Amino acid sequence: MDPEDIHDRMVSSGKFFGRCRFFRTLFSIIFNYKNPILNQTILGKKFENPIGLSAGFDKNAELINLLPSIGFGFIEVGSVTGEYCYGNPKPRLWRMPKSKGLIVYYGLKNNGAEKISHTLKSTDCKIPLGINIAMTNCHKNLEIENAIKDFEKAFKIMKDHGDYITINISCPNALGGQPFTKTENLEKLLSVLDKMDSNKPRFIKLSPDLSNQDNDNILDILNKHNIQGIICSNLTKSRDNKNIDPSEINITDKGGFSGKIVQDLSDELLSYIYKKTNNKYILIGAGGIFTAEDVYKKIKNGASLVQLITGMIYEGPGLISTLNQDLANIIKKDGFKNIKEAIGSGVK
Repeated sequence: MDPEDIHDRMVSSGKFFGRCRFFRTLFSIIFNYKNPILNQTILGKKFENPIGLSAGFDKNAELINLLPSIGFGFIEVGSVTGEYCYGNPKPRLWRMPKSKGLIVYYGLKNNGAEKISHTLKSTDCKIPLGINIAMTNCHKNLEIENAIKDFEKAFKIMKDHGDYITINISCPNALGGQPFTKTENLEKLLSVLDKMDSNKPRFIKLSPDLSNQDNDNILDILNKHNIQGIICSNLTKSRDNKNIDPSEINITDKGGFSGKIVQDLSDELLSYIYKKTNNKYILIGAGGIFTAEDVYKKIKNGASLVQLITGMIYEGPGLISTLNQDLANIIKKDGFKNIKEAIGSGVK
């Protein structure tokens, strides 16, 4: 079956289950593992565990009532754009089971900031909630000034929702590419957003495909602006990747790769950013998480939190509790009393 159809059906089912207290309680009993060794307070918010849902799964904030019941420590919705966005033409999602990845070509499909804001007003998230914002994928935003205004609109509407905001400058599937990875454009964007009245922490989501010099230039810009965290990383567009099974390389020439395909790149970026920034930012590691060992590697590389989607799609919602149980055992075995003690312990 078409993967996007499956995803849409799962979202519809999740909305139904999330409206019913009985199902929320049942799922929490089955899936919601807790252990104080995983607890952290980050930027003033308590995270019961470090496992989060990446933006890109709950695009329109429709699953907020349900997701805390399956064991997530936090969730991030979106990407939310200034205007409604249909996204790229279908098909736009492909499975790569041999590579343990997905090819994603949605192109920032979402209902737009105003409608998603209305949805969020009727929900009460029980765990920390991130709002991922991006520019609408349209020809108008090929002009940088229009793209900045679009970001500004999304930020203005979403700034009173959630616990933090992620500024997504690294979607690989939008018209015009990734213009805000260019420092002069990023400087303009962040200067505008700095003026927006909001006390919410702000994160930047980076691409795994940039050079160290490019990342150094971006860090120079971030250091001058109101940014508290960095997410490492988004999808990769590089097809020259040893983690792609040769039989799956020609599925399509579109989209970006997730899962195990991007894992090495995201881990390397995470470690690099951690060493360069000297604990200035809260880091979130994303890409390729299927096991607690995958989580632990990101923690040791400097991540305070991690995010996933692809692993859950292949392994099911039970993966979250398994990750948390196994991670607690690994941390205890290594002699740490709390997960915070393990952060960055593998980076020299």
